[in-house]
Amino acid sequence: MRRRRVLVLVSAATLLGAFAFEVQPRSAAPVPLGAAFSEPREINSEPVLTNINTARVISWNIDRGTEFETISAELQKNPADLCLLQEVDSNTTRAHNIDVAAELSKRLHMNVSFGIEFEELSQEHGQPAYIGQATLTRLPIRHSRILRFQHQSGFWQPHRWIPSSMPLLQRRLGNRMALITELEFCRRPLVVYNAHLESRSYGRIQSEQLDEITADLNRYPAGTAIIIGGDLNTKYLPSVFLHKLEHEGFQSATGERIERTHKVAMTLDWIFARGAIKVEEGAVRKDFRGSDHYPLYAEIVAAR
Repeated sequence: MRRRRVLVLVSAATLLGAFAFEVQPRSAAPVPLGAAFSEPREINSEPVLTNINTARVISWNIDRGTEFETISAELQKNPADLCLLQEVDSNTTRAHNIDVAAELSKRLHMNVSFGIEFEELSQEHGQPAYIGQATLTRLPIRHSRILRFQHQSGFWQPHRWIPSSMPLLQRRLGNRMALITELEFCRRPLVVYNAHLESRSYGRIQSEQLDEITADLNRYPAGTAIIIGGDLNTKYLPSVFLHKLEHEGFQSATGERIERTHKVAMTLDWIFARGAIKVEEGAVRKDFRGSDHYPLYAEIVAAR
């Protein structure tokens, strides 16, 4: 009996290990999704800033918003004009069943655009639960849309033989994406790509998804002010991704410095800018609490 119990435990550990560490995830086509995934949800109820030529920007993966009160307090103590947040939950058990983006919009008195990345099957309690990206801002929001990547990992998809109700296994419906928000800054367009690239890859899928973002840029006139920020999951060879975007005319908020943005290790989070803005004073704030990621702050300045 004891031997059988040991074998069961070993088998279970092996199975969980297979889920936790994927050596080389297979590529998968984007999964067809419901109407909730197609368009971002906007809340435009707060006053906006129209006559500024500098703005403070933050990019922060808030780890689902499970420590909501701490996250809210940090953002209130360290205000920004533009917040790019990743791993933002809506109606999940782990984040106390709140709409994190909407609640932060109220607390910070900022307008918000929220796009759904995944439906979290293990976090539901009678109605759908989601995770996605939120862009909060004091600048006027002109339009929002979602760029759902064609290159995806099949790691997260539910299967009949995987219990979707177990939080540890993270079974999800959805696809990685970038939330694109077109703003007005200093009376000119400012296009913001709030991205959360794939984590289950040695860099190949991340690179392909970044290529999709740079291809999407072609819809905007040359010289348009553009920000690419977020959790790019550049855990492998971050300098390759830095130089890739520099080749596209972008400047990193931290220049050539490779800064650790995760509490354990790794450079994952970035702010890049090009076009009719400059990005300055980039700094990783390692004093922040509330997430396993550190936020990255920067100032953007409108070109004269």
